[in-house]
Amino acid sequence: MSVIERTIQVSYRHRVLFTRSVFDPANLTLKEVLSNGESKEQHKVFVVLDESLARAQPALARNIESYFAAFPGLLRLICPPFVIEGGERTKNSYFHVSEIHSHIDRYHIDRHSYVIAVGGGAILDMVGLAAATAHRGCRLVRIPTTTLSQDDSGVGVKNGINAFGKKNFIGTFAPPFAVINDCDLLASLLPRDKRAGYVEAVKVALIRDAHFFETIERDAERLREFDADAMQRLIHRCAELHVNHIATSGDPFEFGSARPLDFGHWAAHKLEQLSDYAIRHGEAVAIGIALDVIYSRKMGYLDAVSADRVLNLLEKLGFELFANELLNVDSENSLMVLKGLEEFREHLGGELTITLLRAIGQGFEVHEMNLPRVIESIYELQARCAQEARKIVSARA
Repeated sequence: MSVIERTIQVSYRHRVLFTRSVFDPANLTLKEVLSNGESKEQHKVFVVLDESLARAQPALARNIESYFAAFPGLLRLICPPFVIEGGERTKNSYFHVSEIHSHIDRYHIDRHSYVIAVGGGAILDMVGLAAATAHRGCRLVRIPTTTLSQDDSGVGVKNGINAFGKKNFIGTFAPPFAVINDCDLLASLLPRDKRAGYVEAVKVALIRDAHFFETIERDAERLREFDADAMQRLIHRCAELHVNHIATSGDPFEFGSARPLDFGHWAAHKLEQLSDYAIRHGEAVAIGIALDVIYSRKMGYLDAVSADRVLNLLEKLGFELFANELLNVDSENSLMVLKGLEEFREHLGGELTITLLRAIGQGFEVHEMNLPRVIESIYELQARCAQEARKIVSARA
């Protein structure tokens, strides 16, 4: 046998920029990102815009066109922003990926041109997959417009769509050319969507940064009221912790069997599917974290006081910690949410690896789950939810 073997190292620059009014011509952030210090005469740009955002902010599409018109010698917007439906529906078939591919082909977007995705996490995932697979990779700039995408999904390196009843079954790892977080784009979000990103901050604080968890506790009332300064502190630190993990974990493309940043997600992904995505990602993760926190306590890993702090904080931030889908059963009367464990293992391959808690700020990994204890944890969540509901009814009476 004869073998030729070399080690190939590829260096990536991963940038997350924070600004306001990104499409104001007086703000040069986007222009400087796209010019990239290159002497090229004109850079072609294709912008994809989340439909719900375009409806909520009717002037946004015009502002985008005006921005590019202000730099005609340097930037060329090849067509008006392409408005496409957002939310999980956009990830539930390959159709929209093909739509983006067809525009990239039609307007001759090449590997030195830009695709800009403006919207929530689902749009960023879908457009990112299209950009990563056209010409084996076009330059993608993400402009996340939800709390969740600004502090978590939008600052990562994953792209994907759902298939075969599984979340993110088809996808790629492809670091974006840049991510630009504009806090002004959050203004039109519904309270439900403003809140959604909080849970990813709680998650990463629980497994990585006890001081950050304490900061979220102190800011909880202001966050519940969507105070802009408190939200920006949360988004910035959460994004920083996620980028730090990508850059320093040694496994940014998940070649191993562990995803510590997916604490609480094995149940969350399944809940989204079981609810036909009526339960949003952030809401499902809040339930998944609560479930794994109770399980960690029941297994003797986490003390009761710390577990209560976590559950109380999630509730204080406005999350419900139980959904009826947790009790959905299949034809054999088995809880369907438990299938999320095998799907979680299969998604990475290798052995099951679940992150749990030893303390606030200290996550650790296990390779098996005690199913009777998981089921007990589900019913404890149900009881807690019922008790909270009785308190609310009593208070109103």
